[in-house]
Amino acid sequence: MRDNTPPHSPYVLEGAAEEDEDELVYVGDADEVLDAWENEANGGYDDEDDMDGELNAGEEVVAGSRSKGRDDAKLTFRKHTSSVFCGKLHPTLDLAITGGEDDKAYVWSTSTGEVVHEITNHTDSVISVGFSHDGTYVATADMAGNIQVLKVSQNYRKVWEFNMGDTCWMRWHEAAHILLAGAESGEVYVWRIPSGDCKVLQGHGISCETAQLTHDGKKLAVGYSDGHFKLWDLKTNATTLEVTPGTAGLSANITSLAVDRDNQLFVAGGENGRACVIGSSGVVGVLAGQDDSSIEAVLVDYPEFELKVAATGSLQGKVTIWDVARQTKRVECNDEEPTGITNMVWLKDNMICAGTLGGRIKAWDLRSGAMRFVLEGHEDDVHSIVYHKEKNIILSTSEDGTAKIFEVPA
Repeated sequence: MRDNTPPHSPYVLEGAAEEDEDELVYVGDADEVLDAWENEANGGYDDEDDMDGELNAGEEVVAGSRSKGRDDAKLTFRKHTSSVFCGKLHPTLDLAITGGEDDKAYVWSTSTGEVVHEITNHTDSVISVGFSHDGTYVATADMAGNIQVLKVSQNYRKVWEFNMGDTCWMRWHEAAHILLAGAESGEVYVWRIPSGDCKVLQGHGISCETAQLTHDGKKLAVGYSDGHFKLWDLKTNATTLEVTPGTAGLSANITSLAVDRDNQLFVAGGENGRACVIGSSGVVGVLAGQDDSSIEAVLVDYPEFELKVAATGSLQGKVTIWDVARQTKRVECNDEEPTGITNMVWLKDNMICAGTLGGRIKAWDLRSGAMRFVLEGHEDDVHSIVYHKEKNIILSTSEDGTAKIFEVPA
């Protein structure tokens, strides 16, 4: 990791403001954005350029099976030359963006594998990418802290750029043109795009490892590397809830966070193998008995399920479903060949899906813990998985240098 560098002031690139200012979609004063996010408009197009990708016809998926060389992917994207760390799907168009260790990001077609746009001016590994909630913008961030935003409908013209020093994560607000990023130095930056109006949620000198927005878009839950948990009000810049290290199991790096649909409960997973349930007044319980390995992924509150459940996934390969109210284990997901969990998502039909070390993508029934399917194709660790509910597809990225599109088996 490079030495931290002082952050620079955000700015609009020269020329961006000169081209039809209406196209820049200014959304008002920064404090007003979060009160009016629901008024944001949809949009976005694709365009351009190169091609590289291989279409693979998936074989029949058999739960729990594995055969050498089997590839269940509908499409494999092979343009990256080293590990692919991150990926996201466009909300409406057949587009994906991926970023990797080769210091590049690609926007590409999820139906053909053709490159739509190539982003080559990063100088370090691209660790976070994403489309805005309406697909109007696409953002990329590298490890050294360079963040770029491009406008999709204007041939991926760069409209904003910022260098914040070493970066841990970046993400879009889920209902406004607001971009957020966490720094190795502990600060969280909040920008209005494309104007670059900026707020900073002050850190305490400890790396800001992970964050999750509440579903109403008004608050941000943040986990730090010392086990600190903070809930920030994005309008006032104030901390509305804080859990200090050592409180009820929060004694190690917080690796993952989840927020329930009522925006009242948070689950924080840590490197010490514990997951804490946090309410409005602090920690209300600890989901213990997982194992001594890091909790790499947590989920909470499956839509339309009769109980409020949480899920934890560990580096030892355990996926556990918990009854949140009772803080007791509900079911242990079955796996004859457990491999470390890297991240998880809810799927349709009462399923939970996980990317794993070794390259498999696995799914279980969250009610019974029975394995529903295993997707093969990656030859090395899965770094990220993203699910598009309407299209029922999964985008995965891997240490093997590929990104894949899988159709979720019935």
